[in-house]
Amino acid sequence: MLSRLTTASTANAYLFLILTMGLWAGNHILGRWASGNIPPMTLAFLRWSLAAVLMFPFAYGAIRADWPVIRQTWPRLLLLGFMGSGIYNTLQYIALTETTATNAAILNSWGPVLIVLAGAALFRDKLRANQLIGMAVSLLGVAVVVLHGEFARIATLTFNRGDLVMLFATGVWALYTALLRTRPPISTLSFVGLTYAIAGLVNLPLAGWEYAHGQMMDITPQTIAAVLYAGVLASLVAYLCYARSVEIIGANRTGVFIHLIPLFTSVLAMVLLGEQPALYHAAGFGLILAGVFIAQR
Repeated sequence: MLSRLTTASTANAYLFLILTMGLWAGNHILGRWASGNIPPMTLAFLRWSLAAVLMFPFAYGAIRADWPVIRQTWPRLLLLGFMGSGIYNTLQYIALTETTATNAAILNSWGPVLIVLAGAALFRDKLRANQLIGMAVSLLGVAVVVLHGEFARIATLTFNRGDLVMLFATGVWALYTALLRTRPPISTLSFVGLTYAIAGLVNLPLAGWEYAHGQMMDITPQTIAAVLYAGVLASLVAYLCYARSVEIIGANRTGVFIHLIPLFTSVLAMVLLGEQPALYHAAGFGLILAGVFIAQR
């Protein structure tokens, strides 16, 4: 895989993205299952610390070669590590303690529209009429999912907190993806190695807070396997592939692949968690997907 990362071909980017979305769908399932077994911030800390340790032997040489650039651009690297790895997944795990894996995955699919909006806000990317219409349609789809298809909930404000946290997390991810265009000119290995380490450090005090308040991980073969999946596959492999894909084909084209996550997640959730998709899931996802299609034309 590392040899393929050096080839900047569109076919490689698509291959990496399909693999990444499948692994992240599994991470939604893991986050939902871990609720009650592994505190969310502890899971995030263990995930990124493990990924950083495993990545270090591969990234060390690249970091040494890129060190002059890293010294000059460390604030930017700190911001990207904080947003993309350090906070987004922590919010995701927190959301999954109160919402279903299917809901979280569908809400996450609004990301491509938010990426376009973030590009317009931060870099003055021009917004066309079709993009604005697409955003409105996708927003309607988000509302369907958040309100569980019952718009009367608006009057009583009976929102699921997990859904709202997931929406906020998706916004953080959109900002991160848009900001990747400002990534310092260092190798992919250097970038992911450093951002993993930053994410682990960001989540260390949060995990310490959980431990101090009696929220501890149940150490079992299942929880250890969950941490290994999160640290190796959902982090080490998936983020490396995602960062390289954005570098090859750009943030907007990459963002479209996020829609594979709800498809993979819904199947896994039915098989592994016993979740049953509802009609509002289909309606909401259809509207979100239609909005992204309109916005991307």
